[in-house]
Amino acid sequence: MSSLGKKAIKQTKKPYVLGAVMLAMFMGAIEATIVSTAMPAIVGDLGGFSLYSWVFSAYLLMNAVTVLIYGKLSDLFGRKPIITVGIIIFLIGSILCGFSQSMTQLIVFRFIQGFGAGAVLPMATTIVGDIYSKEERAKIQGYLSSVWGISAISGPLIGGILVEYVSWRFVFWINIPLGILAIAGLWLFLHEDIEKKKPVIDYGGAALLVLTVSTLMFVLVEGGVRLPWDSWQTIFLIGLSVTGLAVFVYHEMRTPQPMMPFDLWKVRSILVANVVSLTTGIMLIGISSFLPAFVQGVMERSATVAGFTLTAMSIGWPISATIAGRLLIKAGYFITSLIGGIALVAGAAVFVFMQPSYGPLWAASGSFLIGVGMGLSSTAFIVSIQSTVEWKVRGIATATNMFMRNLGTTIGAALLGGILNSRLQDYLQKTNSDSDLSIDGVNALLSESERAAMSPELIQTLQDGLTSSLHTVYLVVLLFAVFSLIGIIFIPKDKGLKK
Repeated sequence: MSSLGKKAIKQTKKPYVLGAVMLAMFMGAIEATIVSTAMPAIVGDLGGFSLYSWVFSAYLLMNAVTVLIYGKLSDLFGRKPIITVGIIIFLIGSILCGFSQSMTQLIVFRFIQGFGAGAVLPMATTIVGDIYSKEERAKIQGYLSSVWGISAISGPLIGGILVEYVSWRFVFWINIPLGILAIAGLWLFLHEDIEKKKPVIDYGGAALLVLTVSTLMFVLVEGGVRLPWDSWQTIFLIGLSVTGLAVFVYHEMRTPQPMMPFDLWKVRSILVANVVSLTTGIMLIGISSFLPAFVQGVMERSATVAGFTLTAMSIGWPISATIAGRLLIKAGYFITSLIGGIALVAGAAVFVFMQPSYGPLWAASGSFLIGVGMGLSSTAFIVSIQSTVEWKVRGIATATNMFMRNLGTTIGAALLGGILNSRLQDYLQKTNSDSDLSIDGVNALLSESERAAMSPELIQTLQDGLTSSLHTVYLVVLLFAVFSLIGIIFIPKDKGLKK
């Protein structure tokens, strides 16, 4: 590291910076848990079940696209100003989300929220990579992952209480004090001495990425529902997405300062980490987005109970991440990631065999195993990447890995949401050929008061349709878990971080 880097580390108060970073991460973590828990209540209030997945897709699309830009800017201007801008935009989006009067408004405001969120997690992780040594990072990543455990316990509890006794709108407004405190801590205790450079931002790459991902996402969500698969509109959008991807790769390979530095991908450990992060991102959103709807709509449990089935995932994640910090030092990246991959397959299998009569504990056990797999694999990937690259590209290297996971969750929200809508629509049409019952009929299923006014036959039809559709979703999740395990096998074998 340069003398400037050493000077910055000497001036920085590590424990306080770590606290501020963990607070910023907690803001993002509790946001994810609370929104997933509150979604059935939001849909019950605003309607629009067919737009369910767009609430996640809108947020994730902007998150995925901006994370690379933030990573590049942080290598030019330092981490502190970039994460600050991100938090401020995130808070503006959160305030607006709480004032939403329709699902369309909520989706638009989630775009704004996602635009800011792209800076929070990658910058927080990169700051830790900057101020701690390679050996320290393995342990500190475990501390960072403990944030998910804390938010997992408090998030669903707070979210459930707010939804049941106050209003779902407060699940967005709770971010405001957290963001303000995180900004204050970073500006008081993190001191960077960065050599300012003229910013060279790859706007062309960003535009091509937005075009590619957004068109693909639209087809995946609406294909087979509002757009027939064989329609000219669907074919056109698929062609546009494929062309956009090809032009994006061509552009990035030739631009001097690419948004996606493909040179880093020549390192096999980075290549595998990024590809597997994509597949695990698809898995992650498949569980966290739709499990609350199953627990509340089919199992007929409260929002709090639905939230705690996701809590199990977030408890398994920090526990395994803490273990991963020690395991990385003794056994290395390959063994740590391999154990994580096996846990992912086991967790996905639990969901494939899940039946409504099995109850919330069965769902929670699957969530816990998914969390264990994510904690082990993601910790190994981040430490491996940050230990492989130099400071001047650490921001973009970390952001690239975050981007691949975010891209996975973006594609996953659209793909799995499209599968859910398509399968549910087919089921309802086959079982109610003489009825005008539609996908949005599930709105009533997710509202306890409206469900009580429905006939037992109608409730059973909707619940059977939702169960059947989610079974298909979880089969796809299992498929991606197997892909993840196969990818992990190609990680270069090592003997741990101890010298």
